[in-house]
Amino acid sequence: MRAAERTLVTGQSVMLVLLYVFLYFPIFYVTYLSFVDNSVWPFPPEFTLEWYERLGIMSDFHEGLLNSLTIGLGSGAIAALFATVAAIGMLKYRVHRRGLMIGLYLAPLFVAQVLIGVSTLMFNRNVLGLPGNMTSAILANATYCLSFAFLVLMAQLVRYDWRLDEVAMVFGAHPMRCFFEVTLPNIWPAVLGAFLVSFLLAFNNFEISFYNLGAVPTLPTIAWGTLRHGIEPELYAMASVVNALVFTGFVVLYVLIRTGAVRLGVPGR
Repeated sequence: MRAAERTLVTGQSVMLVLLYVFLYFPIFYVTYLSFVDNSVWPFPPEFTLEWYERLGIMSDFHEGLLNSLTIGLGSGAIAALFATVAAIGMLKYRVHRRGLMIGLYLAPLFVAQVLIGVSTLMFNRNVLGLPGNMTSAILANATYCLSFAFLVLMAQLVRYDWRLDEVAMVFGAHPMRCFFEVTLPNIWPAVLGAFLVSFLLAFNNFEISFYNLGAVPTLPTIAWGTLRHGIEPELYAMASVVNALVFTGFVVLYVLIRTGAVRLGVPGR
């Protein structure tokens, strides 16, 4: 390798390291602050679990965590279900105006989350006569997450050999039996990946949940409310708990991709 090439590779490596430091140092710093007694960077630091103990006895945190998990699980399940049906319909059957239908499924990607939250609230109140509640928050988050789940399913199903379904139906399998015994066992990793992505997006969402729930707390709204009155040490602990949950979801998805359970991309590439 020539000197110029070595210099270029070294420069790229340094820039990559600096980029990772810029992205992840704040996360690790917040985690560090959640374990120290004084946040003014004393040396040597005095480590403590006091902030986690206080967080554990906060009733708002328990309620917010339960609500966030409910929204994440509900929205993830709905988004994964509808994305699976839509992706199979787009790729397996001759859908009229397929490009338009795919564009409609991807449309929420280009709409601000604030607009989704406000429009859902206004529709429920003015058209349906319903106040904002957990159901509307789950449905609104599912609408936003549907596009991401649809992309994950489409990327996986372009690899699927639909002749397997045809063979099963030739031998007398009912379409529903064909789906549950042939199609689903082959595509379940992609369905799980779509669910995980949707869960993480809905779990961490602030704008959509805030406009549909109002005073009902979720973890993002609790964090936002705490910031209005100054940063308390318990907020560091809560941020660390949320980061741990999110990173766990990403690790699961990463392991699925690395082991080949979930494959993204076009066949042959």
